[in-house]
Amino acid sequence: MTEATNLSIRRPLSLRGVGAAPGATFAAACLAGVTASDRVEAQDSALPALTVDAPTQRHRAAPPKPTPAQQRARASLRQMARARAAQPAARQPSEPARAPTAAAANVPADADPYAEPGAPYKVNRVSSSFKFPETIANTARTITVLSKEVLDDKGTTSLRDVARTTAGVTLGTGEGGNAFGDRFFVRGFDVRNDIFIDGVRDPGVSIRENFFTEQVEIMRGPGSAYAGRGTAGGAINIVPKQATDRDFQTIEGMAGTDRTRRVTFDVNQTITPTLSVRAGGLLQGASVAGRDVTTDYREGAFLAVKWTPLDSFTLRANYIYTNLHGIPDFGVPYYRVSNAVWGSPVTEIGVNRDTFYGFANRDFQQAQQNIGTLNGEYRVNDIVTLSNKLRVQESLLAYVGTLAQRVTANGPLANWTVSTNPQSRHQITDVIADQAEARLTFATGAVNHIAVAGAEFSHESVKVQNYTNLVSEAFGGGSTSSSITQNLADPQYTYLSFPTPALNPASTGINVATQSAYLLDTANYNDVLFVNGGVRMDNYAISSANAQGRNEVDALMFNSNAGVLVKPLPTLSLYGAYATSSNPYGAELDSTSYAYGGLSPTTNQVFGPERNLGYEIGAKWELFDRKLLATAALFRTEKTNARDVGATTTAGAAYEIEGIDLGAGGNITEDWSVFSGLVLMRSKVTESHTAPANTTMYKTNVGLPLANIAHQSFNILTKYKIDPTWEVGGQATYMSQIFGGTLAANAGTVLPAHWRFDAFVEANLTKQLTLKASVNNIFNQLYYDAFYRSLSPFTMVAPGRAAYLTVTAKF
Repeated sequence: MTEATNLSIRRPLSLRGVGAAPGATFAAACLAGVTASDRVEAQDSALPALTVDAPTQRHRAAPPKPTPAQQRARASLRQMARARAAQPAARQPSEPARAPTAAAANVPADADPYAEPGAPYKVNRVSSSFKFPETIANTARTITVLSKEVLDDKGTTSLRDVARTTAGVTLGTGEGGNAFGDRFFVRGFDVRNDIFIDGVRDPGVSIRENFFTEQVEIMRGPGSAYAGRGTAGGAINIVPKQATDRDFQTIEGMAGTDRTRRVTFDVNQTITPTLSVRAGGLLQGASVAGRDVTTDYREGAFLAVKWTPLDSFTLRANYIYTNLHGIPDFGVPYYRVSNAVWGSPVTEIGVNRDTFYGFANRDFQQAQQNIGTLNGEYRVNDIVTLSNKLRVQESLLAYVGTLAQRVTANGPLANWTVSTNPQSRHQITDVIADQAEARLTFATGAVNHIAVAGAEFSHESVKVQNYTNLVSEAFGGGSTSSSITQNLADPQYTYLSFPTPALNPASTGINVATQSAYLLDTANYNDVLFVNGGVRMDNYAISSANAQGRNEVDALMFNSNAGVLVKPLPTLSLYGAYATSSNPYGAELDSTSYAYGGLSPTTNQVFGPERNLGYEIGAKWELFDRKLLATAALFRTEKTNARDVGATTTAGAAYEIEGIDLGAGGNITEDWSVFSGLVLMRSKVTESHTAPANTTMYKTNVGLPLANIAHQSFNILTKYKIDPTWEVGGQATYMSQIFGGTLAANAGTVLPAHWRFDAFVEANLTKQLTLKASVNNIFNQLYYDAFYRSLSPFTMVAPGRAAYLTVTAKF
């Protein structure tokens, strides 16, 4: 080859190595192509030698550091990838994917993460993905979930507000041997010690705020392997707000009638792509609509941290503090002549509804909670995921209140009198609990399984004291049992000066140690057939002691559940299920008396656990492009070896409750939301062995309905979006009459049925600013929350009409 045809082409350095841009790569390729063409032509022509140098390497700036928004986006993509990896590899949904709607694309950063995007009244999943791995629509039992938006639109600020306006839930009151705090009945059964916070039992009775709550889950029917002891009618789980990967800042202010002033804030901040922090607070001052003297002050704060140092490991830490205090309201007396078949709250026979029978200078109430939770989750591989949740908690419930009982009729109503009796308690409840779970995701042929093996260890300690120095010197000194007689229609001693109540050093200590193990499995065949089952063992030991004595009880309880769900259509589920549960003796930890479900330290009377068996068949249907979930269930629950309280307490009573449970939640159209429920029940005592004084044992209650529950209840909450700015909504609630009594209904003690109506209008002034006006109990309906069970009962008056203006700012 001649010198003229000798081409010297230097190989360029790796363009990737020098960080060349796509344009430079394209230019270099073109240059190489042109050069090769020239070389061919040079062989046929006498051209001077051509030398092509490689492009010189230029210094290029380092790529820019990702912005915080880009870092959060990458973290979100990693999180989505982990979630997909956690699903069974062989599982292919039979349901076609749906394109996201415009509403789903505009989901607020602080929205309920379990709710349907664009339809926040519909909740797709409960918070425990281990125990409930399928959607609610694919779970063979009734679970009612109130999302964050439902709670907001109902105007609820406490768990009691939830119970007042939710079908199938009835409020209860404390007793002489039980604490006065949150007490609820679900499907006819007392669940006051079956309330959970983030899946861990919150025992001992307290009063619970809503400001830190993401959603409220009401699991209906025996709890079995899911929740452990008790849970005959179901369980209530409060889901706290968690740190997320989306930043937001929300502050909300409320002003209303009855001197209501309330401020809350909720802030989430992503510190790094792997670390997020969320914090919130509450400050409230108020009285109670329709009731004199009573006050309601609240403070609270929560802190949530999420740390994901590895794609396979997430650590969450939460702390919740609440302090509710003020002058309590123990209601009005119930007028009932002994052995009569008629009775009524005195506010139904001429006494003003705002009449207060307590003592403003003595009575007080405080409910304080400190709850810390540490939860770690580690995905070992595509098959095994481990979780551990540690809870440390202390709750204080302290009060001195006045029970108005024993009405004496003396001619005209203006001359009637009532006996007002002190009631007091100082109760500290400490809890240490640990839940360890392993989730196994695997397939057997065409069937995919999600199995969970779990163990739970807990220690619950309750210290109960009372107060002395409760009666004015003008009425005989510091007796804890002395009463004051007042005028029924116009109590004359409301602002009487009292000495400061003193804490009685004598106490009763109750300790419970529980070790539990459980195994759950959910099998899925092609998203058409779902079979779930579970077994649980609880080793329960309780002791009660004071200066006079000590008593101990142990119980080993085995329970199980099973369910089958079939989907003839992708949007329709048909199912049948059964479950069992057990109530061990002494399980009502707030009581020191065997007559009230507690363990007495001085009465050596012990019975075996009560047994509960529940059956349920039902259907669930996703309607309106799956934006609304409608549910229907027929249920029956049987309790055996129940306590029967007469002149003595015996075991061996039995009763049954059956009914229909209907519900719906979600969107009918993009602009029309609805959340509703209807529960119709009938109950009867099937076995009873009460023993009135000076008589032989005989069956007195058989055939009677159960006391303390509304057998028919209904609620509907609906909201319509008129345009991008305006939304209007309202709620209607109905509760049937409630009979008083212990186990069965007592003749002559009944609370009347009632309707309540609420309404609100909301203006979305900007993306950052919302104004909401609401009125609760529009027609100022006089109704009652709960009934005291004794033969000289009293009843709690529900709040009257109240109006509020709420301003919400988001940044």
